[in-house]
Amino acid sequence: MNYRKAKIKATRQKLSFNPDESRVITKTFGLEKVRIYKVINRILDLSDDKIAKLLEQVSENFSNRHITDINRLFKDNFDKINSQLDITIYNDLPLKKKLIIGSYFTSEYSIESAALFNPSIIPHPDQGKLNEDELRVVISFRAVGEGHMSSVVFKEGIIDSSGNIIMGKDSNLVEIANDIYGAPNSKKDFIFKLKDLNFYTYVEKILDELLDEFTLNELQKSIDHFKKSNDMTPAHDRAIDILYWLERSNYEIEFDDEIHLSERVIFPRSTTDIRAIEDARFVHFIEKNGEEKFYGTYTAYNGFSILPQLIETKDFLRFKISTLMGEGSQNKGMALFPEKINGKYTMISRNDAENLFIMYSDNLHYWDKKILIREPKYYWEFIQIGNSGSPLKTEKGWLLLTHGVGPMRIYSIGAILLDLNDPSKIIGEIEDPILIPEENERNGYVPNVVYSCGAILHKEYLVMPYAMSDTRSGVVKFKLKDILDRMKPLKD
Repeated sequence: MNYRKAKIKATRQKLSFNPDESRVITKTFGLEKVRIYKVINRILDLSDDKIAKLLEQVSENFSNRHITDINRLFKDNFDKINSQLDITIYNDLPLKKKLIIGSYFTSEYSIESAALFNPSIIPHPDQGKLNEDELRVVISFRAVGEGHMSSVVFKEGIIDSSGNIIMGKDSNLVEIANDIYGAPNSKKDFIFKLKDLNFYTYVEKILDELLDEFTLNELQKSIDHFKKSNDMTPAHDRAIDILYWLERSNYEIEFDDEIHLSERVIFPRSTTDIRAIEDARFVHFIEKNGEEKFYGTYTAYNGFSILPQLIETKDFLRFKISTLMGEGSQNKGMALFPEKINGKYTMISRNDAENLFIMYSDNLHYWDKKILIREPKYYWEFIQIGNSGSPLKTEKGWLLLTHGVGPMRIYSIGAILLDLNDPSKIIGEIEDPILIPEENERNGYVPNVVYSCGAILHKEYLVMPYAMSDTRSGVVKFKLKDILDRMKPLKD
């Protein structure tokens, strides 16, 4: 037992990804209705000249901190606040007065003032203009700001032939995505989830009136018709609330294509993830027909409960967010295999917060039967084990990086090998961790932790971005051969 030094050579790069408190977005600053009226009346008591001068000063002070025109942000927030009020007199105000009112109901939020950690890495969808031995990559991070609110941010870089990452230039500006209104919902997925929750029978008639894909407007009309035609009970009301909750949890967002990848942030916006989008594990998924997509499994947290969710994208511009369903969609740490196995989607999970499981499904969004494949076995994982991202395909088997929690809540990273054709079977394991917190990595928001949400293979190297003590991140590389040679074969 040695927590001072891993037995496999791990080469840490000098790269350091630290939280940047200057990266800010804007949020609507809301108050209770009585105070909104008071604030607006105080503003309107100012003379026109004072309003014009104040607006000029505020706009000048904040315009260089945001990609979107600052006056557009003020106007949008005025409209949001105004829509909550019972009177319409503010509709006829001059534009400058609307803008200055909007500025009072706008605040900045520093998305990564507290931490930038738990990264994953996947190939960039654009592999143009590279040398033969280079690979362009996207690295995602969990960014944490005030109140421990978590979001997802991105950076891009290039892995060279020696397994080192050369990072691209970052912007200190950041922008949230636009909602895609009217994006369709899947009736089949809604039925799955409602049956899981034992509410389907109460709203079956509502769904019967909808097409296989339906919009929020169509759902609302069907609900209104149902309420007029049926005697409502508390169970019906609760089931309809679940319908609305599902609709808000399944949505699509899009960034302007002129916004650089490093300027994009997926920020909490639904009732399920209003507090956090945690630990996205992205994977480059390839269908049998060669179609490529990027999926990210993550944990949504609303301050009270967690919910496994899925991000889907082809270009990191447009994203579809949806709920993972079924009895297998429980707890944290789901990681999708990068391809179907024996015709089925395959997922590594930790359904009971302690052990490793595997699941198979015909439906990407529905996970049911879980198969236990590994319990904590070695000293460094006696508390619990989990995955450190999606499995990586090698000639010898599926390489699954794991994390384990040991004495003094030390988090280390290990590795096991799964059978290529039957990944429920472990065919090799390494008894000791391959990455242990070094002395300069031990202090942070959560001490004594190294953690990753995904690695990548390039040439002869395993390249893994990793977090240090839930605060900052770095990059480490291994020789793939060193890891595979160290695997202790397991027999049936």
